Amino acid sequence: MTTTTSSAGEGPSAADLREQGFATRREVMSDDFVDRAMDRAVGTESEAIQHVVAENVWGNIWNRPGLDRRDRSLLNIGMLVALRADAEPAGHVRGGLTNGLTREEITEAVIHASEYCGAPAALAATRTVQTVFDDLDG
Repeated sequence: MTTTTSSAGEGPSAADLREQGFATRREVMSDDFVDRAMDRAVGTESEAIQHVVAENVWGNIWNRPGLDRRDRSLLNIGMLVALRADAEPAGHVRGGLTNGLTREEITEAVIHASEYCGAPAALAATRTVQTVFDDLDG
């Protein structure tokens, strides 16, 4: 990953992080996923948060050394179960599969999280996981 530094020489600029972030997000989540998110947000107040997420989450955090994308995906699934973030897991299940997780590993992550996060959170996540698997199976 090549980056240019800001004029102060303190690391990548916000624009660089945004560009890297959108590239990483597209690699993990797919062009269609990112295009749909951006199409919904363009010209609205929501567009700003898309840029902040691209810069901070996808440009900075996802590109840090120390964890590979597969591990980050596994962590995300567990955290989203804990947060009961019902709208978010579907994209991250697909992203996890893209990053090398297996269906069994995703299912086990949800089961593992169920004991730490509670059955309601795990059941909600399982519904989302199964919907993604069913969609992929046609």
